[in-house]
Amino acid sequence: MYLKARFTILLFITFCFTVNGFSQDVVSPYHWEVTAQKKAEGIYELTFSAQAAPGWQLYAPNQVFDDVKMGALTFTDSSIRQTGNFAETGTAKNIKSKIFENQNVKIFDGKSQWVAMIQISGAVPGRLQGELSYSYGNDDEFYPSNSFPFVVELEGGVVSTTRILVPSIDIEHPVNDCGDSVKKDSNLLVFLLGLLGGLIALLTPCVFPMIPLTVSFFTKRAEQKKKGVQGAMLYGFFIFLIYVLLTVPFHIAGKTNPDIFNNISTNVWLNLAFFVIFVVFAFSFFGYYEIGLPAGLANKMGTRSGLSNVGGIFFMALTLAVVSFSCTGPILGTLLAGVAEKGAWPLTIGAAGFGLALGLPFALFALFPKWLHSIPKSGGWLTDVKVVLGFIELALAVKFLANADNVKHFGILKREVFIGSWVIIGALIVLYLSGLIRFSHSSPVKKLSRTRIVFITLFTAATLYLVPGITNTSWAKLKLISGFPPPVCYSVYNQPVNCDKSLLNYEEAIQLAKKENKPVLIDFTGWACVNCRRMEEKVWTKSYVEKLMRNDFILVSLYVDERTKLPVSQQTIYTTKSGSEKSIITVGDKWTAFQIDNFNATSQPQYAIVSPDEKALVKTKFYTPDAQEFADWLKCGLEAFKKSASK
Repeated sequence: MYLKARFTILLFITFCFTVNGFSQDVVSPYHWEVTAQKKAEGIYELTFSAQAAPGWQLYAPNQVFDDVKMGALTFTDSSIRQTGNFAETGTAKNIKSKIFENQNVKIFDGKSQWVAMIQISGAVPGRLQGELSYSYGNDDEFYPSNSFPFVVELEGGVVSTTRILVPSIDIEHPVNDCGDSVKKDSNLLVFLLGLLGGLIALLTPCVFPMIPLTVSFFTKRAEQKKKGVQGAMLYGFFIFLIYVLLTVPFHIAGKTNPDIFNNISTNVWLNLAFFVIFVVFAFSFFGYYEIGLPAGLANKMGTRSGLSNVGGIFFMALTLAVVSFSCTGPILGTLLAGVAEKGAWPLTIGAAGFGLALGLPFALFALFPKWLHSIPKSGGWLTDVKVVLGFIELALAVKFLANADNVKHFGILKREVFIGSWVIIGALIVLYLSGLIRFSHSSPVKKLSRTRIVFITLFTAATLYLVPGITNTSWAKLKLISGFPPPVCYSVYNQPVNCDKSLLNYEEAIQLAKKENKPVLIDFTGWACVNCRRMEEKVWTKSYVEKLMRNDFILVSLYVDERTKLPVSQQTIYTTKSGSEKSIITVGDKWTAFQIDNFNATSQPQYAIVSPDEKALVKTKFYTPDAQEFADWLKCGLEAFKKSASK
């Protein structure tokens, strides 16, 4: 069975629709206005007015065709609901629609008004946020479920108590000038990870056999050896360029929405989609089916690659990228998904490392053709590589499922269940390499070679290392993989070891700081943040760091990906320092905006120290794996606190 890559394209489209910063709607010809009128306590009348759109027909709201509501209202909180149907005014008429098999439909082709009664339980917000869904078309076209997001003032509503911008926090001029002026990016590490991913992709059956064939094509086809070498080097460069170009859309998206990358890494539906896709990839690696891009696309690329000019060489490189997709896609996808929260440039740097590792061998072997004789021949070992990669893809799929689970707190993949699944996968890899389990396309293991024994030993050691992670003991910390499993507090045990929960609300932390006369240590974190868990499990647990944090600070952890909705009275439309408007619906929305406007960053972890009267004591600190460096920064914050208190 062949699976086309349409599901991958669909995933990308879904990503574009889901993540803020991309628009999912075609530009509608209709312009809407909304007003609200109070009718009784908690009861309001909303009036939606639509201007006429010549050549188009607006479907009346109280109709359903093919399970599509022609008009609907949705709100940001379940305490707000519509009572009854829409009341309609305007020039309406009934027509027989060709689109709906000559059924009678009611449409407006002039100005119209839709009136809805809503009821609000509990506190009434000062500004109501919602979304009107409507459908329009003409004799030959139909555009269902178009979105009109709206905000309307409510008479007698409670003004939002949400405080985001704190003017007294001047992070550019703290009391003490210690900390990180800018985020310290580990771009070299990202590049090396991309390079490693590209080297692994080289060893897959989709790419490895292509090296001698392609190099021979250039060196033998060219009339001059120099021309053949130049062609091979250009081919390798184009491979590198193609993978870099894949990240260009992320740079464009990042300019329109600075917190888009945090949304990518923490979006529940994207993580669930990646989980499904990586499981699909894993079973293709096991040989149950083959994944490939549509044959027509591959054929078109192959036809273009037959040209002998620079364009032809480019299309040869593009053809390799297309036909090797089933092997390179999962590896590259894992890399890009892992660094998405870091921003656009780390994505580009990782893709550059990946492309360099894939393209460089073609150039090197063209320069030194004798090296081709030293590389191993294709054989059953390539199948073993592919199967092992399939198991690793399953382990990564579990990680994506855990990300979604951590953010939504489903309770499916708590820490011990996560580690237990990795133990099972590790054991299966060992059994496969030992020849005790096989797949239909794998060869029987007649003799354990030295290389095979080395890998069996490595995977056995890794699996045994994970086993204590299932227990509720101090041995369960597993510092070598800190950050990958869920937090220690997200456990199947009622009282997990080393689980020390911090405050989760900034306002509470400030009040407690005033009471105890201590500075506030703000921890901007995320449920799906790997580096945040590493800091908590490898740096915070050092005795000298833990003592400082416990005794001298009020610690508050602000989760930017917390999806719990704020009370209606705290939901608002916030105008950022840049002048754009941002909907504050969830707890994570609030802390994301709070971090951006007060501390000029969007990535996690980020740490800040403020005084009880909300003055910045030091510059912020980002991911700092050196525990002593982090402790020195904390001490600098304490010195600044004492200095400011003495004034």
